Amino acid sequence: MNAARRAATVLAPRARQSFLRTNSQVVLGGPRVFSTQQLHELGSVDHGFTDERVDKVAEPERRAFTYLMLSSMRFAYASFARVLVIKFVASMSASADVLALASAEFELGEVDEGSTITVKWRGKPVFIRHRTAAEISEEAAVSLAHLRDQETDEERTLNPKWLVVLGICTHLGCVPLGDAGDFNGWFCPCHGSHYDVSGRIRKGPAPLNLEVPPYKFLDEEKILVG
Repeated sequence: MNAARRAATVLAPRARQSFLRTNSQVVLGGPRVFSTQQLHELGSVDHGFTDERVDKVAEPERRAFTYLMLSSMRFAYASFARVLVIKFVASMSASADVLALASAEFELGEVDEGSTITVKWRGKPVFIRHRTAAEISEEAAVSLAHLRDQETDEERTLNPKWLVVLGICTHLGCVPLGDAGDFNGWFCPCHGSHYDVSGRIRKGPAPLNLEVPPYKFLDEEKILVG
């Protein structure tokens, strides 16, 4: 009886190891891990990857087609993005009519000395005065101590003979009257602001001089405002 037990004790581990090698089963103190052969028998292996993958050696044309399709899609996306960017930038550019209003040319040949013309630029009135030699001398001699908004006459003109200012009172935006006021320049009747022939505020509630717009002379008888 004891001999039979010893024989069973010796043979049992050997039989168990043989069973494990035959069925490729591993037990690691937890759930059982089945062999590939057992999984195939149980029908639990997904063959999708094996069946659908492209063999790069046996089917090189399919790989080339895949690369071609990917490259084509990327090119299409890049082209579409480029068109969107171009349209966005174009929408931010000024239109032709806006550019036309940005600057304006005016003839000065028919403006007599000592007179003022009023032109329109960007919907605003612009005073252009052809000053006399006496007016130029008088404005150049004004002391800055007498001015609220201190600017010399030279700083406000490109050519002493011509004064170019916006015709908008700096108090509340009214249009001053020309050749009027205590200084023979402009006078705003709304609240009594007086400007001299250099467009500088000399009396009244306006805080600043008449604004000088950007301009340049194209020749002796033509000016470009804007």
